[in-house]
Amino acid sequence: MAHVTGSHGTPRISRREADVLAALGERLTNAEIAAKLFISVRTVESHVSSLLRKFAVADRLALAGVARARTSATAALPGLPVPRTSFIGRAHERDALLTALDTARLVTLVGPGGVGKTRLAIEVSGAIHIHGGFVDLVPVRPGYVVQAVATRLGLREGPERPLLDAVVEHLGHRPALLVLDNCEHLVDTVAGFVDRVLAACPGTTVLATSRQRLGLPGERSVTVGPLALASDAERLFRERAAAVDPELVAEPAAVADICARLDGIPLAIELAAARTASLGVDTLRAALTDSLRVLDGGRGHDQRHHSLRAVLDWSHDLLHPAERDMFRRLSVFRGGFDLAAATAVAVPADAPPAGAAASVADVLGRLADRSLMVRYGGATSRWRMLETIRAYAAAKLAASGDEAAVRRGYLRWAARTATALADRVALSGDAWTDEFDGVADDLRSALATAPAGPDEVAHRLARALGELTYARRFLRESVTHFRRAADHAPAATAAADLLVASDAVYTVDRASVAFDLLLQAAERAREAGDRRGEAVTLARAVVTVHRFSAGFTRPVPPDRVRQLLGDARAAAGGGGDARAAADGGDALVAAHLAAAEAWSAGVTPTGAALAERAVAMADAVGDEVLVSGALDLAGTLAARAGRLREAHRIARQRLDLLPLMPRHRPECAAEVLDICHVAWLCAFAAGDLPAALDTAETIAADEVLGAHPYRAASKLVPTLVMVGRFDEALDHARGMWHAWEAAGCPTAAWMAPAASAAALAHGLRHDPEGHRQWRARAVRATGVTNPALARGNDSFASFVDVRVAAHAGRFTDAAALVERASADFPPGRHETYARAAAAELAVLAGLPDADDRLADAAAAGDENEWAAACLARARGRRHGDRDSLVAAARGFARVGARFERAVTLLLLPDQAAQGRVELEDLSVPGPVG
Repeated sequence: MAHVTGSHGTPRISRREADVLAALGERLTNAEIAAKLFISVRTVESHVSSLLRKFAVADRLALAGVARARTSATAALPGLPVPRTSFIGRAHERDALLTALDTARLVTLVGPGGVGKTRLAIEVSGAIHIHGGFVDLVPVRPGYVVQAVATRLGLREGPERPLLDAVVEHLGHRPALLVLDNCEHLVDTVAGFVDRVLAACPGTTVLATSRQRLGLPGERSVTVGPLALASDAERLFRERAAAVDPELVAEPAAVADICARLDGIPLAIELAAARTASLGVDTLRAALTDSLRVLDGGRGHDQRHHSLRAVLDWSHDLLHPAERDMFRRLSVFRGGFDLAAATAVAVPADAPPAGAAASVADVLGRLADRSLMVRYGGATSRWRMLETIRAYAAAKLAASGDEAAVRRGYLRWAARTATALADRVALSGDAWTDEFDGVADDLRSALATAPAGPDEVAHRLARALGELTYARRFLRESVTHFRRAADHAPAATAAADLLVASDAVYTVDRASVAFDLLLQAAERAREAGDRRGEAVTLARAVVTVHRFSAGFTRPVPPDRVRQLLGDARAAAGGGGDARAAADGGDALVAAHLAAAEAWSAGVTPTGAALAERAVAMADAVGDEVLVSGALDLAGTLAARAGRLREAHRIARQRLDLLPLMPRHRPECAAEVLDICHVAWLCAFAAGDLPAALDTAETIAADEVLGAHPYRAASKLVPTLVMVGRFDEALDHARGMWHAWEAAGCPTAAWMAPAASAAALAHGLRHDPEGHRQWRARAVRATGVTNPALARGNDSFASFVDVRVAAHAGRFTDAAALVERASADFPPGRHETYARAAAAELAVLAGLPDADDRLADAAAAGDENEWAAACLARARGRRHGDRDSLVAAARGFARVGARFERAVTLLLLPDQAAQGRVELEDLSVPGPVG
């Protein structure tokens, strides 16, 4: 079973490689690993490259996952239930299952309810210590299979990274076993999920249990039948009966007759054995004979269903009325429940009377003694019904006439539970997540069965579920719940629900979707007569159009945006604009209107003044999200005007606000995403590489920001290249590219600079083939088919071209490269790098306008620290000025540009040896131009 047990195909690695791999699992850098293991950085890089090759993974992040899997390799499969009783018989089925798992990637245990499919799956998978998980699908509703698997695997959703993608990425190419238990009520959903996993994860094997096959190609089914009579069935009966009556004496013939009448069905045998303490074997035998005889004439082809139903009927009829009532009521719980939850639905009152919990606990104990309920848990007891028994009890509830009242109690319990958990999210970190995971399926079930239309209890549940699933990082699901909350709310409250939905949607969808939700929220506020809420919501819609214009597939017509701003002013009253609203004493409305007016003005003579006013009004409100949004406009205007250092300073101000924005609040979603993106962009544009690297690493490590398979890498790669950490940069670049291809190669112009940066790393290492490959990839990422056009529109690509030409001493087309790198690029990105490097190439190539190029690029040096150092080096080369070269070396050192510092030291005779040592450490071969 090579792909399941991992006994074959696991790469052999040396002891030192194992040490490096373990350190990668701790997310240490190469330098930190070198210090920890007392080896050189180059040795670490060599081991990392070897590990990447041996494990056939793309990057360091994947190796970290391998390390964690190896660390937990001696642990049981995650989620595997711990059996409380012995496993009896099944030698033939066990051998058949092991054989099937060794030869097929999808194996389904098929058989009727109660026959023991789950127990066999637990027994076999319990012996397999491997990556993967055991997922019980009993409580799962259609549409939530991926959430169930993600919860078991400890995964979270991220922007542009749906949960299914997260699951696929987690399972990857490594050997893994995924057990999906009780699939029969979700066959179509499970089949679609499994099909995707098997196609994308070649090392994964799926073991399913179901009453029917999944119907996928290559599926191998193993039929689970009754226990063998005259051996295993009787042994099961004796063991279970002895558990309730250790002194039991039973004639072998009587036990054999009971087991035969129950057709060897394990669940039926266990239910019967649980009654031996009160009835004795002879009385039990007689009672079963009478119960089963009732169905003799109506048995069909498969008699096992009839014998199990008969023993359930018999067990139910033996219950006292209070036990039967609670047995039916508790069937609403799809998963496990504690005493408080049981009391909430078992006692037909919103506020159970004193002593109710004790009475419920007594009845629960009696149901458990009769094997109709299973008790589990540690310090806090929890119970659940086996699915076959729950389905039987649910049918009894439906026939009782009490179902509506019971489900109302179930809904009230769910709303109370969800609200209490949501209140704890802000206070208890991740401590609430295990409790939420334990009840999430029932919370979803209660909401799904709530009546349509306005309902205060259903609204509380939906709103709390939205907050919980957002904090749990089931992001798409959270938006659905906020929208559902609006459906259960009156107009005024619905507007607030839709407003939160518009905030949360930024993590999973385009800004245009948020815009539509804002308009819906404004309409609901208008219906409720909430003019203040309408004004705020419309103002936010205007800001969304201008601020996040890239998130609209179709631009909103300018006349439409102006009309929305006019409507916002009209709703605010008091004269209409932000100043009037402020004079009227409504600071919040004034701040939102000020933001809308400033963003609408944009890059105009009045734009900067309006941006300043928007910041001041947001400050007056004290809302950190509003302040950050206003600062974003000021920073945007500064960047567009070429004031990169100012834009960087403003971005740092926004970063300082980040700790004030709780990550569990959807209201902060868009701002958190934008703050980190802009902070990196501005730091990089200003040449502050340490700040850019710090932000890029923060993004990569963040559970939401770093979850996207290649967005985080697109910021890490250029920064790592510019600071000279080429091996790490190229590791990330390869992983980024593979993930982009796996995503279907969507147009991603924002990824092109990272691909160009990988080309730069290869070019600086004198690897022309690697340089050409990544330059072509940069063009491909933009979706532009004309390479010349793509280069002309990409300031960073132009920078790469001139820098590599200068480094390689290729001056044939230097004039054309310099001209292209000096073009009028959109300000605020990478144009300063391009102009500074172009001026240096002009000097090295001896172009007649070299001095003019140096002069023209001076402004770039004023706004970009790396560019300033590059221009100092160019002047030193132009005039033979040692002081300029020393200043350049110091400037590169200040921003952490190790490669450029080493290149500069080579130009200083007294420092050349140091430069060569540093280049050797960076694995840069050959001469440097």
